[in-house]
Amino acid sequence: MKLFPLHAHEIASLTQGEILGDANTLITGIAPIESAQAGDLSFIAQSRFLEYLHKTLAAAIFVDRKSELSAELRCTLIRVANPYLAFVQVLKRYVPLPQTAIGIHPTAQIGKGARLAANVAIGPLAIISEDCEIGEDVQIGPQCYIGARTRIGANTMLFQGVHVGHEVQIGSNVIVQYGAVIGSDGFGYVPHEGKYHKIPHLGTVVLEDEVEIGANCCIDRGTFGETRLSRGVKLDNLVHVAHNVFIGENTVIAAQTGISGSTTIGRDVTIAGQVGFVGHIKIGDRAILGAQAGVTKSVKAGIMVSGYPAREHNKAKREEAALRYLPDLLKRVRALEKMLKTGGQSSQIALPENAQDDTEERL
Repeated sequence: MKLFPLHAHEIASLTQGEILGDANTLITGIAPIESAQAGDLSFIAQSRFLEYLHKTLAAAIFVDRKSELSAELRCTLIRVANPYLAFVQVLKRYVPLPQTAIGIHPTAQIGKGARLAANVAIGPLAIISEDCEIGEDVQIGPQCYIGARTRIGANTMLFQGVHVGHEVQIGSNVIVQYGAVIGSDGFGYVPHEGKYHKIPHLGTVVLEDEVEIGANCCIDRGTFGETRLSRGVKLDNLVHVAHNVFIGENTVIAAQTGISGSTTIGRDVTIAGQVGFVGHIKIGDRAILGAQAGVTKSVKAGIMVSGYPAREHNKAKREEAALRYLPDLLKRVRALEKMLKTGGQSSQIALPENAQDDTEERL
């Protein structure tokens, strides 16, 4: 990817970096270390990529400030506290996200009483319903729908095809990716006389500042109260958040996770892909939930769980390891049963291979 030409010292100034090599090295692009070409800026965040230092064509590379590297390399090094973060800072500064042109497209519809602040961009065929409040520098992509009396804070970006229900509150610096639905009805029914009767969802959704919602996520409104994603929460694509869920600050959730209603998730929680939650449970701060965990009960703060049903990670690994030995154990049991039936004459029955091994030690 091309950049407007920059010198290494300009990038170092932006990232509080220290130059090792030629401070006037010209940077004209960005690329991963393994595919970087002449003029590119790259980074090394893991030791396994250090081998590329001696064969890369990159002009300059971000490296860890603590690494012991010499200036004998043909490329310029920029020492920083966090190479990956420094690289991202450059991306944000010099490779901005795609923008809708400032102003309202002629095909967009603006409802009665809607209030739009300065520098708002509204794309083709977007619909802004009545009495909405749109903050400064908000970008609303083509074919978005914003329900009545919704509020959107400054610098927020809604990509194409986002649907936001009525009376939803979205903070500042929020990003909502393509096709997400914010504020749909939750999955709530009352069974009576062989039928399911729909429960009206009269609540709302609140997305606090700096939340990011991935493509095709669905976030249901509260039944009577609210569904809330706190400041800094990040959702990958295809995540479902049910009604009345609360998610604490800086929690990250990977793709295809489903969170059932009235679940409370603490702050700084890490949730891997395809995790499933039952409703009405609590997940403590800083907990880690492994991929495909089936979370059937509350999880304490600061622990890691995995498996189905989800349990403490090390215990889950031991149990899964033990399962691999079940066929051998079954052979041993059957052989021992035959021995007992013959009066314990072991010479008459050959135990299966490895049957004498101590299985517990093998785990």
